[in-house]
Amino acid sequence: MNSRIQQLREETLAAVPSIDMERARIVTEVAQAPEYRRASVPMQRAMVFKGLFEEKALYVGDGELIVGERGPKPAAVPTYPEICVHTEEDLSVLDSREKIPYRVSEDAKEEHLQKIEPFWHGQSQRERMMRELPDEWHACYAAGVFTEFQEQRTPGHTVLGEVIYEKGFLDLKLEIRASIGALDFATDPMAYDKREELRAMDMCADALISYAQRYAEMLDRMAAEAGDPQRSEELAAMAAVCRKVPASAPETFREALQYYWFVHIGVITELNPWDAFNPGRLDQHLWPFYHEEIEKGSLDEEQARELLQAFWVKFHNHPAPPKVGVTAQESGTYTDFALINLGGVKPDGTDATNELTYLILDVIEEMRLLQPSSMVQVSKKNPDRLLKRTGRIVKTGFGQPSIFNTDAVVQELLRQGKSLEDARRGGCSGCVEAGAFGREAYFLSGYFNLPKVLEITLNNGVDPRTGQQLGPQTGEVQAFGSFEDFYAAFEQQVRHFVDIKIRGNNLIESIISRYMPVPFLSLLIDDCIETGRDYHHGGARYNSTYIQGVGLGTVTDGLSSIWHNIYQSQHCSWEEMLEALRDDFSGHEALYEQVMEKTPKYGNDDDRADALTSRIFESFWSAVDGRPNARGGEHRVDMLPTTCHVYFGKVTGALPDGKKNGETVSEGISPVQGADRKGPTAALNSAAKFDHIKTGGTLLNQKLSPQLLASDAGLNHFVDLVRGYFSKDAHHIQFNVVTRKTLLDALENPEKHRDLIVRVAGYSDYFLNLTPELQDEIIRRTEQEGF
Repeated sequence: MNSRIQQLREETLAAVPSIDMERARIVTEVAQAPEYRRASVPMQRAMVFKGLFEEKALYVGDGELIVGERGPKPAAVPTYPEICVHTEEDLSVLDSREKIPYRVSEDAKEEHLQKIEPFWHGQSQRERMMRELPDEWHACYAAGVFTEFQEQRTPGHTVLGEVIYEKGFLDLKLEIRASIGALDFATDPMAYDKREELRAMDMCADALISYAQRYAEMLDRMAAEAGDPQRSEELAAMAAVCRKVPASAPETFREALQYYWFVHIGVITELNPWDAFNPGRLDQHLWPFYHEEIEKGSLDEEQARELLQAFWVKFHNHPAPPKVGVTAQESGTYTDFALINLGGVKPDGTDATNELTYLILDVIEEMRLLQPSSMVQVSKKNPDRLLKRTGRIVKTGFGQPSIFNTDAVVQELLRQGKSLEDARRGGCSGCVEAGAFGREAYFLSGYFNLPKVLEITLNNGVDPRTGQQLGPQTGEVQAFGSFEDFYAAFEQQVRHFVDIKIRGNNLIESIISRYMPVPFLSLLIDDCIETGRDYHHGGARYNSTYIQGVGLGTVTDGLSSIWHNIYQSQHCSWEEMLEALRDDFSGHEALYEQVMEKTPKYGNDDDRADALTSRIFESFWSAVDGRPNARGGEHRVDMLPTTCHVYFGKVTGALPDGKKNGETVSEGISPVQGADRKGPTAALNSAAKFDHIKTGGTLLNQKLSPQLLASDAGLNHFVDLVRGYFSKDAHHIQFNVVTRKTLLDALENPEKHRDLIVRVAGYSDYFLNLTPELQDEIIRRTEQEGF
């Protein structure tokens, strides 16, 4: 990278995340105006958006090539009081906690407590939601049976399609006008609501155009005042771009990047989606601009590289909005999960890789930033060159890119009812979640603690941690004459808690739809303009709600232990097992050794355990899949944890697999940490035995010794490993390439390992930024030393 990019990279790495009250101040001022109170809800949200982009501070850093920040400077993080009103205690925790702190100045704290919190107290989305949810939901949430993504944020996992690369906002305004003109007030009882939504979209389009014009004027002034002629010319060129986009469709590579970035700032300023908006298949979107300009000679590879590197810095400037409580525990990171997709197939099913794919991979390796996250879609149609290039980045120990099976993702989306073309244009966002890019609103609703359900089943529906009767009384386990009897009770408990979760999801979605429309985001997603419906109200072409299963390895091994040790080999009785669990295995060393060392474990290509994995997954899937959501779509499952496997472990006691009280459960679909002992091929064979196509995403972590990828032969084995796994219709895999010795040394000598990056779940993070529990969990993962 050149000196400009080196400087920008150093600045973004040095930026300290802090809470900034600019957004909260503007939102509060707009909401206090008389005209706001008289407006419809969609128009209220548009008025907020307009106020934000008329008043928010503009920032242009030294040497920047792309402009726009969520706050008044890099790493200045806004709050969203209409969603979640932070308390004084929240601000103190954010400012003082050891891991993932956000600095809160006294001025910011005073403004929040004196002006913002008093106005929004009692009327935030979080408070509204918590008032309406039933007692059974609250009891399960408090016990850690499941979490709720919308508790402090709004629905996310939205990915842009092609619209901004083909149309400007002036074109979208013409479409809005046509949709308003087509409304039939005589026969359509929703015509007024649709008109208000479309008027709100129109106001938001004008607001972002105005924002870009404000930047154009500022850049013109800076160009006139710049002492350096070269920088003056750059600033003038940037001003011209801002006058062009987003009002009109982009015609150059630079215009396309800046257009996307204005849109990105618009989405994440409107609300705080979980997870961040992202451009999706960047190599596909930018390829026509890149190819045409390279051919004409108006752009060369080094100029494109520099622009992409500057683009990467913009993502890294944006730590995720602040999280406290359970939300912080389920996603304890600054990462905002904007996931760049590369590779895959074109809408006609042919290989989509191009020169830009490899240039972007170069940028990922050179920049080595946590954000944006990156992934490579790999199809049978893609050359091995793509996987080898990916492997060369993976072996640096960066944890990126993750690797996805395009052919499986397309099958998943087709099963869900997407068209073939929409499925091929799609991919994955957040950690691993599949969707139809630019056409789908796919909400993640929260994590579901499968090991906790096993614990509750063992106690006849009672949570032993709280003593509450959370589930139905399915029977004392000593009375079960067979494993099938016990499994039937477990399955009944799964259905019971899924039912509670889905009832809560639908209530929450209805509240969001009524009170928190997103007219700006709706501009960008097919078919919201055509239908006159908001993205949060079923306006997108497809509308899915995901529930994320956590702890598949732990619950498999727990059930395997029950089957093997109580019913099959009769190594112990129920009374002995229950006593050992109550004692956290203290004084039961022989039984502990039996369940840890002599019991079939998932991750070793052992059909005795792996058959249970498939059975558990099918029970969870059948309880969730196809159930209606509140937006005219359906519920689906995926299998990932972020950092929730640590939290779920804390609220779950000892289990028959040898998990001790409070110990972390397994993450994603990975085996229990250290339980996979027969090499990576065996682990992948186990993971591929259940039906990934029925999911919207599965997350598999593997930890490889660095020496495995040190040679070309090792990279060839890496390619074969991934190809073999994907040939079984598996969804995803990602790698840590680091030794246990290095990780332990980082704990002993942190000053030597400030830059050590590891793959956590669906994201990478600095090892020293992780909680001790998460550090220990990564250390305990099996380090594979051979293929």
